[in-house]
Amino acid sequence: MSYADTLFINMCHDIIENGTSTEGEKVRPKWEDGSFAYTIKRFGVVNRYDLSREFPALTLRRTALKSCMDEILWIYQKKSNNIQDLNSRIWDEWADESGSIGKAYGYQIGVKSRYKEGMMDQMDRVLYDLKNNPYSRRIMTNTYVFADLSEMNLYPCAYSVTYNVTKRPKEDKLTLNMVLNQRSQDVLTANNWNVCQYAILLMMVAQSCGMLPGELVHVIADAHIYDRHVEIVKKLIERPAYEAPKVSLNPEITDFYAFTTADLLVENYETGPQVKNIPVAV
Repeated sequence: MSYADTLFINMCHDIIENGTSTEGEKVRPKWEDGSFAYTIKRFGVVNRYDLSREFPALTLRRTALKSCMDEILWIYQKKSNNIQDLNSRIWDEWADESGSIGKAYGYQIGVKSRYKEGMMDQMDRVLYDLKNNPYSRRIMTNTYVFADLSEMNLYPCAYSVTYNVTKRPKEDKLTLNMVLNQRSQDVLTANNWNVCQYAILLMMVAQSCGMLPGELVHVIADAHIYDRHVEIVKKLIERPAYEAPKVSLNPEITDFYAFTTADLLVENYETGPQVKNIPVAV
C-alpha cells in the first residue's frame, strides 16, 4: 500500500479510538436536515510525506488529482476568489451571486506589499526569495488575515504555507520542503484532497526554482470525523490498498505561472471504488 494509505488508516484509527466527542456541545456546523453535526476529534495531528520517495495519493479510493491541481492554480497562480475561474463546483456553497467567495484564499495571495525590491504579492515573494535567498527562514504565505475575516464567506481552513530549503547529501540540487498549517479538517472529505493539493504545489514551486521536492509536513489543529461519517470511515480503512501512483510534472515547464492541469502526469493509479453520497456538514 502507499505510505499515504498507511498514515490515513493510522490517523483514522487514532481519531476513532482515542478522540474526544463534541456531542451535546455548542457547535456551528449542521446537516442538511438542520441537526447539529458533531465530531470525534484529535488535536494537533502531524503527518509527514516525503515526495522524493512517492507521491502521497490514497489508493483506498481515488483522489481527483487534476481537480486538486486546478484549485491550487485558482488560489496561488490565478489568485482568484471567484468560482467562475474554477472548474469544479466545490466552492459554490460559499459564493455570492457574482461568484465571489469574498476576501478569501486567492484574494489574499494576490494582495501586493511594498518591499525594497518593489511591489510583490505573496506568491511572487515566495518565488523571488527561493531563487535569490533560498536559505531564508521567512518564506511563507498566509491567508488568515484578521482584518478581512468579516469579508470572507468562509474562513480559510488550510491557511499558511512555510517553505524551507535543505541540501541533501549527494544531491546537486537543493531540496524544497513545505509545512502546511490547517486549523480544521474534515478527514473523510478533505484529508487526502489537501495533501495532494499541496504536494502538487510543492512540486510546481520546486520545479520553477530548479529544486527537488522534499518533505510535506501537514499540521492539523483539529482533525475530525463527523458523526455521520464514522461508519463510512471504518469501512473505507478496511479496504485493500495499492502501491502509490507515479505523479510528475511536464519537465519543460519552468515558469510557475505557465503550469496547467495538462502538465500533471499521472501513471499507474490503481484504487478502490469512489465513496459516494457522503453527507456534508455546512
